[in-house]
Amino acid sequence: MAPEVPCSSGMPIKKIGHRSVDSSGETTYKKTTSSALKGAIQLGITHTVGSLSTKPERDVLMQDFYVVESIFFPSEGSNLTPAHHYNDFRFKTYAPVAFRYFRELFGIRPDDYLYSLCSEPLIELCSSGASGSLFYVSSDDEFIIKTVQHKEAEFLQKLLPGYYMNLNQNPRTLLPKFYGLYCVQAGGKNIRIVVMNNLLPRSVKMHIKYDLKGSTYKRRASQKEREKPLPTFKDLDFLQDISDGLFLDADMYNALCKTLQRDCLVLQSFKIMDYSLLMSIHNIDYAQREPLGNEAQHSVDTRRPAPQKALYSTAMESIQGEARRGGTMETDDYMGGIPARNSKGERLLLYIGIIDILQSYRFIKKLEHSWKALVHDGDTVSVHRPGFYAERFQRFMCNTVFKKIPCVHFGRPDVLPQTPPLEKMSEVSTIPDPYLSPVVGETLQMLTTSSTLLEKLEVEDS
Repeated sequence: MAPEVPCSSGMPIKKIGHRSVDSSGETTYKKTTSSALKGAIQLGITHTVGSLSTKPERDVLMQDFYVVESIFFPSEGSNLTPAHHYNDFRFKTYAPVAFRYFRELFGIRPDDYLYSLCSEPLIELCSSGASGSLFYVSSDDEFIIKTVQHKEAEFLQKLLPGYYMNLNQNPRTLLPKFYGLYCVQAGGKNIRIVVMNNLLPRSVKMHIKYDLKGSTYKRRASQKEREKPLPTFKDLDFLQDISDGLFLDADMYNALCKTLQRDCLVLQSFKIMDYSLLMSIHNIDYAQREPLGNEAQHSVDTRRPAPQKALYSTAMESIQGEARRGGTMETDDYMGGIPARNSKGERLLLYIGIIDILQSYRFIKKLEHSWKALVHDGDTVSVHRPGFYAERFQRFMCNTVFKKIPCVHFGRPDVLPQTPPLEKMSEVSTIPDPYLSPVVGETLQMLTTSSTLLEKLEVEDS
């Protein structure tokens, strides 16, 4: 996952995995400074995309998934590479033809890919994952670059043929969209990176963020995490903070749950587990009450031309095809998010995606589950066999996190009336309107249906 706040200086010396940050704010990863790594990434991608453009377009073949191209970048330059002020390094590109196909499938042209990643310096994001990964975001917010471990990169390579087949069948997915896999060899170390879609645009202010697995064992944000500007809360926090869940209109709810079901089936087939649903929430009503000064920090930079956006890259596009009336569901009002409501009736935009899928159910995971099951209920821990994990994940998301509301005003929750105060409801009528509150509405609808059926049965019996 990627936080939204760029790194700044004045941070204490700390080390997580291969990533360390000194008191001046300089980050190093495997003894390579972040500035050198960013420069090497941009030089390498510029070269590999440029050389790929000289090769003719053709169908992807099975051997394309296993090709690795390598180019050496001496600091003084060569007849193939420019001079640079970093130490010598080697840049490897994995499955270049296959990833070119993936980018084309999502409507990303080579010049747009280069412009996004290489025209301006990459922005380093502060927080790392539990493994100490480095995260960068392109200056236009289109792409995330993440360092991955050797086993994760290896697993992604093995996934590519199946990933290719899945994307061909359905490019609308909440699974990560991988656009490139590379390796920078510097100082005798291999730094593997993957380029993915950016789930959380910095141009939209997020008010709260969750990492959800459907597990309750130790699934609460730590005190240290809570002290961050935008903490990543977990399952138990969600159950406490948003106990009623998030309400979507019927079509949106069905589309989301269908996408989750399809994606979980794909992950299960690859024996992948321990993935999460990353969800950031923008509260429209709260944002309108905030001072303009805060909002200005999150405004879109209109001075730079926006490149072509990748297809199916937003949360809305990932779950929803064409709208009921022939148009597309994407509008400026949604800003790429999925419209929803909370139990207070506040308008929300949800930014979601499945993350951390490069974990296979290997021996170490089986061992971890067996140990956790001894000291805790085995059905509640997050590390579980892939089939059970997928079923529990879907059940939690579609029964607890997301809920369906009655379809009114053409099924658009962004125009549903907000829930009025209780005193106003009592002034108007002693019987509440079932559409004033999603929870009350659903309950009354069920009771009315049951009552009608009972009356019919009584008439028939008499």
